[in-house]
Amino acid sequence: MSEIEASVDARYLSAGANRYAAAADWGEDGLVAFGADNSVCLWNPANANGISQLLSGHTAHVRAVKFLPLHSSQPPATSYLVSGGDDQGLRVWALDRESGVASQSQVLKDAHSAPINCIATLGNSEGASRGLFVTGAADATVKIWSQDRQNGQISPVQTIKTTKGYLPLALALHQLRGQDEDEDAAFILAVGGTTNSIQIFTASATKGAADTELQFTLQATLPGHENWIRSLDFTREKPLQKDSDILLASASQDKYIRIWRIHKGTALSALNAAGMDISVNALMPGNKIHKIKAGGQGEDSQFCIMFEALLLGHEDWIYTACWAHCASNSSGDNKTSQLQLLSASADNSLSIWQSDPESGIWITVARLGEISREKGATTATGSIGGFWTGLWSPSGNTIATLGRTGSWRRWDYDASEDMWKQNIAVSGHTRAVTGISWSRDGSYLLSTSSDQTTRLHAQWDSKTNNKGYKTWHEMSRPQIHGYDLNCIDSLGPSSFVSGADEKLMRVFTKPKAVAKMLSTLTGISTDTSSDPLPDAANMPVLGLSNKAIDVMLDDDTDLSAQPGVDMGHSNSDREALDPASMVRKSALEIDHPPFEESLSRHTLWPEVEKLYGHGYEISCLAASHDGSLIASACKATSLNHAVIRLFETKGWTEVRPPLMAHTLTVTRLRFSMPDEDGEGGDRYLLSVGRDRQWAVFQRVDGAAEKGEEEAGGGAYKLLQANTKGHSRMILDGAWAPQPTCQQVTGGKKCSSIFATAGRDKQVKIWVQKEDSSSFELALSVAEDNAVTALDFLNRVVEGSAEQQTRLIFLAVGTEGGKLSVLQLGVDNSADGSVVSVTKTLNVGQELWLPKAVTQLAWRPVVLEKKKGAAAGSDEGQGQDKSRRGGDELGIAGEDGSLRIYEFHL
Repeated sequence: MSEIEASVDARYLSAGANRYAAAADWGEDGLVAFGADNSVCLWNPANANGISQLLSGHTAHVRAVKFLPLHSSQPPATSYLVSGGDDQGLRVWALDRESGVASQSQVLKDAHSAPINCIATLGNSEGASRGLFVTGAADATVKIWSQDRQNGQISPVQTIKTTKGYLPLALALHQLRGQDEDEDAAFILAVGGTTNSIQIFTASATKGAADTELQFTLQATLPGHENWIRSLDFTREKPLQKDSDILLASASQDKYIRIWRIHKGTALSALNAAGMDISVNALMPGNKIHKIKAGGQGEDSQFCIMFEALLLGHEDWIYTACWAHCASNSSGDNKTSQLQLLSASADNSLSIWQSDPESGIWITVARLGEISREKGATTATGSIGGFWTGLWSPSGNTIATLGRTGSWRRWDYDASEDMWKQNIAVSGHTRAVTGISWSRDGSYLLSTSSDQTTRLHAQWDSKTNNKGYKTWHEMSRPQIHGYDLNCIDSLGPSSFVSGADEKLMRVFTKPKAVAKMLSTLTGISTDTSSDPLPDAANMPVLGLSNKAIDVMLDDDTDLSAQPGVDMGHSNSDREALDPASMVRKSALEIDHPPFEESLSRHTLWPEVEKLYGHGYEISCLAASHDGSLIASACKATSLNHAVIRLFETKGWTEVRPPLMAHTLTVTRLRFSMPDEDGEGGDRYLLSVGRDRQWAVFQRVDGAAEKGEEEAGGGAYKLLQANTKGHSRMILDGAWAPQPTCQQVTGGKKCSSIFATAGRDKQVKIWVQKEDSSSFELALSVAEDNAVTALDFLNRVVEGSAEQQTRLIFLAVGTEGGKLSVLQLGVDNSADGSVVSVTKTLNVGQELWLPKAVTQLAWRPVVLEKKKGAAAGSDEGQGQDKSRRGGDELGIAGEDGSLRIYEFHL
């Protein structure tokens, strides 16, 4: 057996951002970095590729991410990114500016003794050669760090302890003087957090002195806010003038933004510069002047801070306030020549503020986000739930914001129309992805998560990346639930079934509006003329079931005609629908992937059936390949509940009796694959469980004569159970495609193979003996960690004629996030029971997951049309050779990421 590195390309990376205000930053190279669970994601909004890389290294949630500013004199070939989080450590990432590929360059595991909340760096416009940055953590300390410009390594400079009970939540760092390397340097640091005041520190260093000589001292405390400080940001009022005043914006949970002016010189010069009358204005309590000093003697070391403006307009906590990077743009364009401030609030709005050139009053020049009629919508009905962070692009022409759903929203400024237009962004699950399922023809991928959503991912037909591949996007959000979702399987081209932490399963069907949108964007064809599909779906305000509704015309304002809409006459609040989430005809008539508000409101699928029978939460389910049966199991600690229940999909009734074999929770159910001729599918049902055993159930022959075909399309009986399949619980199992078929008297008989994965760090291959119906262990492969996921590619490759073998491929995922593909050789010369590992294809460690792999699913390889296949039938569909250059594997992770890797086997 040989081990080689697999040839793998990441086709799609999806992850929801962490909901922390400091967990994202937009670098000078145009990359957005944001924390997603334990990873740091890199995304370039300028193209449609989505997330380009997930950086693994942190062992807990990432709370703060910041790009270090580039050296002004000579931009290096490498830029740096610093991240921190709940693991209390700092990690430095080096980014190759040419290729955009990042790698970890330094780890400081004990940078703080508590989670790191925020990071601040010097502004990009400040040309200091110093690599200073600051971190604040829940251990009530603020630490100053310095980066060596030669090797990129960082080292501590100073630790500042805050007062008791004062935890820093926001930091801002700026250079007071010393932009030129021939003068002394001075810096100002603002610290805000769990009090209603801002602390101002300053430090100075003589020309040529090392950063380690800097010592920040407390100079002033700025009162005014009435609640915790959430965001701080400095900028120069006139960036092209190095001695111009500095402005500090502070955002708070008191719903207000305050702007402070830092002026070089005495208090009198500050008042004169601001045009204030010292006899009147200076005596007002809000205009108290705070004098600070930054080293040295004389006027050059004296600065004054005074309150400049109070910005009102938000109706909830303000999480972010940041200045536009485009303030130094002298192109003459009205928008980019003005200093602008972006604020993001929990009231679901973004505001862009600008000072009126005549009166000096700060006014809102643009307001983005949800409109007033949609306020009050709950998360269950698709509310964005507020914005946690707002970012300017380096050019100032694009805004990106992060909502509570973990999804990004983006607006680009259109100068010709003088307005902000929304554009596509990235989205993803915010908690562990618990289940994935490809559609039967592989045209789209469904995913479920503990974040209580089901999402549909597909390729956008009209958009290709720089390698000529169609880009992947989230195209629909069929289910937004009130329970954590655990499992999912596709029933056909237009329906699926899912299970959650409840005692029932729910069946959904694709509505016409979504089907038409998918056909336009992805080329997925659905015959909506013959099927009585509903127009769209909506979520009752207090319910869990998506209800079918009719699409409204754009000019229709009468909601009373909609079934379930509460216009004051409904007797049931549970059935009342949210008018804000009604679907209008034009909502999904789009030429781009839907934006976040459409995904969460307009792309729901109606629920058509509920399947009852289990006594506890659903643990796993599987649909037969012909879509006629659903097998399911629930969490169990006794034999009575550890049963497998079968439901037929014609009348949605249970096929009794339930199948009994296990004593504890069943962790995975799998129906056997069809053979190479498309026959013999669903002959067996495999179950594996926490009781360390596996069981194989066989479809009963002659079920039609017994009348069970009408009831359930066939029944199953226990064929074999192995109570000692593994030494610890079995976590997954998978059937191999039929590798050997021999003509025997009375018809065709195939030797079946399946694999099991256990917490005992073993992958075991079980083969059915030709002379009996029992399965025996043929091969055991050891892994470094518990094996949590398995899946066989549903195609067989012919081996060499001399060896008379065929090759099958098994994808393996472990608890440590490792991915590999086992190439198994099956000997055709014997009875098909000789199996060996001919090659192990290991995925590079940079593509591993930071947490356990929860599920694997190969994209189906559609069989070529067989002779006599019905026109338009699934088995008559030929393989779309143009859509893939290799075999694509869907990967679900406990870290909340969903990935599609393409393997060149």
